[in-house]
Amino acid sequence: MPGLQHTVVIAAPPERVWDVLVDIEQWPERIPTVDSVERLDDGPLALGSRTKLVQPKLPPGVWTVTEMTDGASYTWESKSSGVTVVASHDVEPHPDGCRLTLAVAVSGALAPIGWLMSKSLTKRYVETEAASIKAASEQN
Repeated sequence: MPGLQHTVVIAAPPERVWDVLVDIEQWPERIPTVDSVERLDDGPLALGSRTKLVQPKLPPGVWTVTEMTDGASYTWESKSSGVTVVASHDVEPHPDGCRLTLAVAVSGALAPIGWLMSKSLTKRYVETEAASIKAASEQN
């Protein structure tokens, strides 16, 4: 399964980083790789939550939370014709605050072709998202 992972150390407590990470309604203001976010259900982000995400140069996707450890990690996935994209978000304590790890994996019949076409864009987006979450967490 093709994919990538990116980790940053953030000079903020894990609780603050988690709050920024799951406040996805604020992502368009905080993260330049996100044009819009539409929550498809009410309440805080939780197992089963669905969100429509629009990003530049990518088709809109509906992301469903498939795993959640409150305060530490969540994984969500988006499916489209022939491809499933799984994105994980992990926050761990670190001596300098916390460590944020973002990972993306793709699978499905069309994944190898899609990954070839989108790998560099995905890498840039994941790195930008990590840096943006770091900046938002450290300024709070």
